[in-house]
Amino acid sequence: MTQISKLFTPVTLGPLTLRNRTIRSAAFESMCPGNKPSQQLLDYHTAVARGGVGMTTVAYAAVTRSGLSFDRQLWMRPDIVPGLRTLTEAVHRAGAAASIQLGHCGNMSHRSICGCTPVGASTGFNLYSPTFVRGLRADELPGMARAYGDAVRLAHEAGFDAVEVHAGHGYLISQFLSPYTNHRRDLYGGSLENRMRFMDMVMAEVMEAAARTGTAVLVKVNMRDGFRGGMEIDECLQVARRLEQSGAHALVLSGGFVSKAPMYVMRGEMPIRTMTHYMTQWWLKYGVRMVGKWMIPTVPFKEAYFLDDALRFRQELKMPLVYVGGLVARKKIDEVLDCGFEAVQMGRALLNDPGFVNRMRDEDCARCGCRHSNYCIARMYTLDMACHQRLQEPLPKALAREIEEIEKRQATDGE
Repeated sequence: MTQISKLFTPVTLGPLTLRNRTIRSAAFESMCPGNKPSQQLLDYHTAVARGGVGMTTVAYAAVTRSGLSFDRQLWMRPDIVPGLRTLTEAVHRAGAAASIQLGHCGNMSHRSICGCTPVGASTGFNLYSPTFVRGLRADELPGMARAYGDAVRLAHEAGFDAVEVHAGHGYLISQFLSPYTNHRRDLYGGSLENRMRFMDMVMAEVMEAAARTGTAVLVKVNMRDGFRGGMEIDECLQVARRLEQSGAHALVLSGGFVSKAPMYVMRGEMPIRTMTHYMTQWWLKYGVRMVGKWMIPTVPFKEAYFLDDALRFRQELKMPLVYVGGLVARKKIDEVLDCGFEAVQMGRALLNDPGFVNRMRDEDCARCGCRHSNYCIARMYTLDMACHQRLQEPLPKALAREIEEIEKRQATDGE
């Protein structure tokens, strides 16, 4: 019999106790046409739950329509609650808890998706959409914060045990926190104390709603923005301490800006030919093919790539911390948990193998089959997130060749 490790012991996060210390991270599925849950979304999360995970997190759900960044993304509103409840009931029957990530994309949208001029911490131009962005007025911020609290109440009505507030990766809360995107001259800009004001407003609404509904609250935060001119670890530690004071039940420690340093978040190389193959707008397809390598520079992948920074946060904070980033093998997961983290999150590992957690229970040296080509991410922007190893249809030859070359480079770099 395999010796049971800390990995397979229960863990308590606020009002919620999980059967083990694994959480499916809020990796965007792109499985919600019409901004509502689909059978595909239910089937995937149910498979992960049956695969042994302690809690599965439904990815990014916009708290308002203006917070949508993709047309296959959830938008929290009353009419999708029944569909979400069907999903959470299926997850619970499989023995796992269910969480949903709540956020607002801020400037990372387009009128064709969100129905208005995109809004953010400051007025400007988003090259990645591309579109002009309107800075939110101070009198709009309380209503935006209340939208997060309303989303928590909807999540509870839909049967979710926990919510994950997205305060990292260059989304709206992160846009207020970072000096790179916050150029305001009012009470919400300038000093870090001012830049945290919007986050404070959101957390007050979220924690009040969570207290009334018995919902666990996790918050995803950056440990660094991942580029010069963004937030570094000292300021991010101050943000984490403020979230600890706000009463958040756990922090998910991450890093990077998806609009500025996307591969700092995900690591590895972006398969540009694959990404553009699935795009439908000809001008975007050829534009990204020409400048994609410059816009999305490679950041080398290694196992547990955020661990060094996360250990600094573990030393400074008393609250539960969830580690995410580059976990593909039980040996490294056990090592991370032994460093004092309460739980771990995995995304691509569970896309590659939804039953990976059960396999880790049986195999001391279990390792998922992900080879870090990032095909799943390249495809995600237009279709659903899927591992190329699990596709029913063969890849076009040009894409198969690109993925094979990236995987060879990754294997060489990892030696």
